[in-house]
Amino acid sequence: MPKLLPPLNALRAFEATARHLSFSRAAEELNVTPAALSHQVAGLEAFLGERLFNRSARTISLTPAGDLLYPGLNAAFAQIRQSVERVMETGDGQILVVSAPPGLTAKWLVPRLHRFLAAHPELDVRVSASLMLASFAGDGVDVAIRNATGPFPGLWSRKFLEIETLPIVSPRLIEQYGPLETPDDLARFPIIHDASLGRMFGLPTWMDWLKAAGAEHVDLSRGLHFSSADHAIEAALEGAGVLLGVRSLAIDDVRVGRLVFPLSLSLRSERSFHIVCPAGHENRPKIAAFCAWILDEAAKLGLACTDDSPQPVSEGKRGRRSVSAAGNDPSPNAPAPAARPQRRGRARQAPT
Repeated sequence: MPKLLPPLNALRAFEATARHLSFSRAAEELNVTPAALSHQVAGLEAFLGERLFNRSARTISLTPAGDLLYPGLNAAFAQIRQSVERVMETGDGQILVVSAPPGLTAKWLVPRLHRFLAAHPELDVRVSASLMLASFAGDGVDVAIRNATGPFPGLWSRKFLEIETLPIVSPRLIEQYGPLETPDDLARFPIIHDASLGRMFGLPTWMDWLKAAGAEHVDLSRGLHFSSADHAIEAALEGAGVLLGVRSLAIDDVRVGRLVFPLSLSLRSERSFHIVCPAGHENRPKIAAFCAWILDEAAKLGLACTDDSPQPVSEGKRGRRSVSAAGNDPSPNAPAPAARPQRRGRARQAPT
């Protein structure tokens, strides 16, 4: 007579908790309360007659019994998810769910997405513009676009778009305030601040740019402040001030003459925009098609990363299959990495 198996929900609760090494994150993924999840794990421990977790005030870790149980369950649930996804993808309509930061979504992805849909009419694309943690297992996200340095444990990733910050301004503001030809000229102009640069993404700020330009006397206590890049760029389009922004997010408006890059100095971050998905999913047709398309779009702009080889997947035992908008920084307040000044000449037009 075959031995009875523990309840499936209890096994699922244990696998998610062991993968995250966090009751709260596992509960969020499974859409249950931490108390309910802890009760399920306790029931599994009672069924097996073994403790599966060492619990302390702030952390948990697997016991030898938990270490023995986890790999098989993790592989089994991964196979179940893949089997279900393959069945779902055999239908007439395939759904591709993309998670991306709001600024990149509004100013870069959305203006181009119609070309991807025209090339792949069989796909139904759903875009989730969010700075929140994207859970591939719990949120149904197929692929994420993230501003980060990498690597991403347990995930496949590839750089596709360089991140440079430089002053951006509307031509009509220059007509109003006069020439903007040197960093010192900024003292005459109103300033727009994108707070997400340093606070969320660890990118160079106005203070960093002015220091690199040797114009630290410019008053940064004034001007408009925005918490997202797309809102800051819209303000610059309306002539509200000079913005220190990301080149790739403003490039479409520069191409049509609505904005210009008046000064040559740009700061290139160590961070890049990455395409990220669960390891092994990069070869799925819909994800492979999206990745190929987005790499081609970046190359057309001349802003594609020079090191475009896929980043290796970490072989950690329990890599977390999720990625935040702030990448792999331990905190949204992580300091900006050292930026590399770039001088591209005073061209007012973006690359064609």
